[in-house]
Amino acid sequence: MYRKIFCVFLEQESEGHEFPPYPGELGKKIYNKISKKAWKRWIIQQTKIINEEKLNMQKEIDRKKIEKQMQLFLFKNII
Repeated sequence: MYRKIFCVFLEQESEGHEFPPYPGELGKKIYNKISKKAWKRWIIQQTKIINEEKLNMQKEIDRKKIEKQMQLFLFKNII
């Protein structure tokens, strides 16, 4: 049986993650408020951003940029 959560991205009840998909406090927030389906949408968007902007995930500045974009994408409806 899967864990149900209210996904703030989809604005509906949906299947939650088995474990936080990202480290730290942000990972806990994603675990509690973002569904698997919404997370999959982010992964697609993340890939586009990395490719279009030619980001290098070995560089801290590029990782920070992706993290900021992730927060904007997933939590855009939260004030």
